[in-house]
Amino acid sequence: MGVFTYETEFTSVIPPEKLFKAFILDADNLIPKVAPTAVKGTEILEGDGGVGTIKKVTFGEGSQYAYVKHRVDGIDKDNLSYSYTLIEGDALSDVIENIAYDIKLVASPDGGSIVKTTSHYHTKGDVEIKEEQVKAGKEKAAGLFKLVEAYLLANPDAYN
Repeated sequence: MGVFTYETEFTSVIPPEKLFKAFILDADNLIPKVAPTAVKGTEILEGDGGVGTIKKVTFGEGSQYAYVKHRVDGIDKDNLSYSYTLIEGDALSDVIENIAYDIKLVASPDGGSIVKTTSHYHTKGDVEIKEEQVKAGKEKAAGLFKLVEAYLLANPDAYN
């Protein structure tokens, strides 16, 4: 099995604590609300929402995929970090075993946030994943991020 690691950063004018509450802790509720054609809903299959929880995300009609299942690997509310692994679903191609994500929010000098994401693509066999192969997925994630940011800007009292 090979591992391909891809790192991205997004910036936001939203403070990191508020963004963490919305984009991470309440993503199961907020993302279907702000992007219903992308994500139809999320259900917990096992666990209580904490580490070890298995969630099924059902994509909306605007997605090329039907669903994914992911396992929550870590939640650190004090350090604003979250990790999870995609373990099943049609978004995992026949060459990808799983994808592990580590997300960390930090304060930016202007009072906003920097969202740092590291993705580890675990492939089946010796298959190599090229950066351009994951670019489309990262662009969709950036789009969801911007929708959450727009929601928070339009609803300044939310997630305080």
